[in-house]
Amino acid sequence: MTTAHVQIEPVTGLDPSREDLFLGWAAVYDASGRHGLGDAHSSWGVEELRELERSTGQRRLAWAALCDGRVVGAVLVVMPLHDNRTTAQTSLAVHPDHRRDGIGSRLLVTAEEAARAQGRTVLVAVTEWAVDGQDGGAGFAARHGYSAAQSTLRSALSLPADPDRLQAVLSAAGGDAYTMQSCWDGIPERWLVGRAELSRRMSTDIPHGDLLLEEEVWDEERVRESYARIAGMGRRVVDTFAVEQETGRLVGYTQVQVGCPGDLGYQQDTLVVREHRGHGLGLRLKAASTVAVMAELPDVTRIRTWNADDNLHMLAVNRELGSQADAWLRVWQKAV
Repeated sequence: MTTAHVQIEPVTGLDPSREDLFLGWAAVYDASGRHGLGDAHSSWGVEELRELERSTGQRRLAWAALCDGRVVGAVLVVMPLHDNRTTAQTSLAVHPDHRRDGIGSRLLVTAEEAARAQGRTVLVAVTEWAVDGQDGGAGFAARHGYSAAQSTLRSALSLPADPDRLQAVLSAAGGDAYTMQSCWDGIPERWLVGRAELSRRMSTDIPHGDLLLEEEVWDEERVRESYARIAGMGRRVVDTFAVEQETGRLVGYTQVQVGCPGDLGYQQDTLVVREHRGHGLGLRLKAASTVAVMAELPDVTRIRTWNADDNLHMLAVNRELGSQADAWLRVWQKAV
């Protein structure tokens, strides 16, 4: 097959008349993920992808590559609208049966041209592979002008975790100045400002490697929108906060989302602000969050988390709780 026989068509999950194209597009991501990581792949579900397209905080453009009416390739461009307005993240997948035919290159060119037309000058892409394997997308990324900007280790914590270990962490001496508080499917109104500040600090206080990222802009409304989007995706979500006893201030948090089927939890952000580090709060946050998930959603069998390879403290926290590394993720960057 040659790329001359391949058609590139725009995709949306919000047009019922194009539903078959959308489902085929999503299926390519699933097939590509399973080819590399089996059941441990990280592909989004169909309804999750559809809900993300409704987000007001980003613009999403997608295309499918078709051969004889069948979708064989998929690409998505995500462009933030609140901040980082010169950045675009590209997600590219080609069905395992149709690789090395130039389909990926055509899709990438389509995505890059669209991003540049929107004023995006920093292009970001991601590859992922098993912890004991090799990055199969590295050569493709390098050939198209992308440079490795950050490497991330993916780990999984099997549940139920050892309750004695978790309780020992939560009862450790020296923790009286802070309390751990968990909230399901949203947070109290009085915490919206503090939650927004923690999200802003997430963009400044954690390692970003060589990524060209700006400080993010967060307010109460953006926080509300984030919880509405999670609910629209059909996910449960638990936020666990480190609260300074003396002031009532939120000084750290972690979030776990659980989709459908509900056997896998996705650890999202985990942060302790710089001025409150050194008190074991990161470990206590993750322990308290794990206890909350085990109590509320006993069908969850593992929690998956991602950490930059130079975030040595958080990697040590994961090991302390019993997490095992199972995959690598690399972020690639191209400035145009």
